[in-house]
Amino acid sequence: MDSLALLILLIAVVGVALVALVAGLVVSGRRKPRPLPDTHTDVLGTPPADPDVPTELSAPPATIDVLEPPVPVVEEPVLERPEGTASRLVRLRQRLAGSQGALGRGLLALLSRDKLDEDTWESIEDTLLTADIGVAPTQELVERLRTRLRVEGEGDARSILREELVALVGPDMDRRLQVTGADGRPGVVLVVGVNGAGKTTTVGKIARILVAEDLRVVLGAADTFRAAAVDQLATWGERVGVEVVRGEEAADPASVAFRAVESGTTAGVDTVIVDTAGRLQNKQGLMDELGKVKRVIEKQAPVTEVLLVLDATTGQNGLIQARVFSEAVAVTGIVLTKLDGSAKGGIVVQVQRELGVPVKLVGLGEGPDDLAPFDAGAFVDALLG
Repeated sequence: MDSLALLILLIAVVGVALVALVAGLVVSGRRKPRPLPDTHTDVLGTPPADPDVPTELSAPPATIDVLEPPVPVVEEPVLERPEGTASRLVRLRQRLAGSQGALGRGLLALLSRDKLDEDTWESIEDTLLTADIGVAPTQELVERLRTRLRVEGEGDARSILREELVALVGPDMDRRLQVTGADGRPGVVLVVGVNGAGKTTTVGKIARILVAEDLRVVLGAADTFRAAAVDQLATWGERVGVEVVRGEEAADPASVAFRAVESGTTAGVDTVIVDTAGRLQNKQGLMDELGKVKRVIEKQAPVTEVLLVLDATTGQNGLIQARVFSEAVAVTGIVLTKLDGSAKGGIVVQVQRELGVPVKLVGLGEGPDDLAPFDAGAFVDALLG
């Protein structure tokens, strides 16, 4: 009995101990602290590789794209194509007919009178003198008209007047521009004149004429006293793709002219046109300087053309200018500007008589192509309307 009771008690104690042990383990498991959630976000980090996902399908690492600055587009300047000689001559006739026609109409009205008495001939002389033809040329023309109308009759007064005017203007004068040189050197055109005559503009327009004839040109900006003149010439050059050689403001004009010819010779161009500073004809120092410019140029290449730019509206003062410039640099041709809108076209006759050199170009307006070769027949036709 005692043994059985002791066995039952031992089993009971062991059972209680086992229950207590199990209960302790359950409570301990429930009180274990939970891990805190991971709140860190690594934007540029690489996520851990999943062993079940093939490497090539894993998410790539994040990247930052660097944008390159846009490359500026440089547009080539559009070069202008100047007008050819034919269209310029057409406009010569049109412009002169509008500005000079009054002279021709006045002469024809006088010559068409029923009776050509002395008073009529005096009126004809006055009309010619007003047009700046000059005293000696006027007297010669009137004398020839009187003789021919007396012999041939007055029925064809217009034809007779045209023939005599053409003869007076000089149809046989060589009006070609000598713009090319020899022995591989360029032709050199020196452009001179007084202030305000339009030299720089004339240089730009001559360049356009030559470019239209497919000649290669270099411009020399030797008017170093006016920065505006240098900039103006550079603009003319850019429009037709012509190089402009320039110097510092107030630099020696002869040195700029020398470098322009040197550049043209090296580049193998056809023509170098040198713009010079405007100067008063009564300033001997300035005229001497002009002579120096020509001498310096000719150390490299002969000056093939010296063009004197004259304002058609200056009248007798233009003749004085022409004489002085011709003595300083031996003028070979005249450029007559501002001929449009003026009834002073007779200056053509006077200046040719005075210098013995032809008018080679005439300025007809403000447009870039309003410079045309002078043609005696077209000029007279315009005078007569």
